[in-house]
Amino acid sequence: MTEFEALYRRYAQDVYRFSFYLCGEHGAAEDITSETFVRAWNASGEIRAATAKAYLFAIARNYYLGTLRRARARPGSHLELDERLADPATRPDQAAEGKVELGRVMAALESLPEADRTVLLLRAREEMTYEEIAQATGLSLAAVKIKIHRARLRLVRWRAEQREKEGENT
Repeated sequence: MTEFEALYRRYAQDVYRFSFYLCGEHGAAEDITSETFVRAWNASGEIRAATAKAYLFAIARNYYLGTLRRARARPGSHLELDERLADPATRPDQAAEGKVELGRVMAALESLPEADRTVLLLRAREEMTYEEIAQATGLSLAAVKIKIHRARLRLVRWRAEQREKEGENT
């Protein structure tokens, strides 16, 4: 097995998951993941990231941001959230509730500014250190800490608002 194959086997799922959380669509996440490894394969020069995982996440994020810029240039080309995300092994009522809750959480995540969402996902989901996140995103360590803190606060406020709404509807 080549070093690149080992790199792919070790990090492909992580890059896919991170990409999915960025864009909210399976097909787009697969495209981002594929493009990430193509770009890593074709990269020349030294890797400046602390870890291979941070380097791959930086490539994925940059590619995602590029697709957003291109999408803005073409009005009406925004990707929609895939509505078939519920686990097929659950009961239908649980699946419906889960789908609604997942849609709410994804909407809350998507309402965060891209940089805030990225650093929060890298910290919470990928368990990267603040230093690794700073290096992967090109932000200062202080900016990463502030963005993560503010994103968490926004999600806590969002959840409290959701609970208030649920209480009003019952």
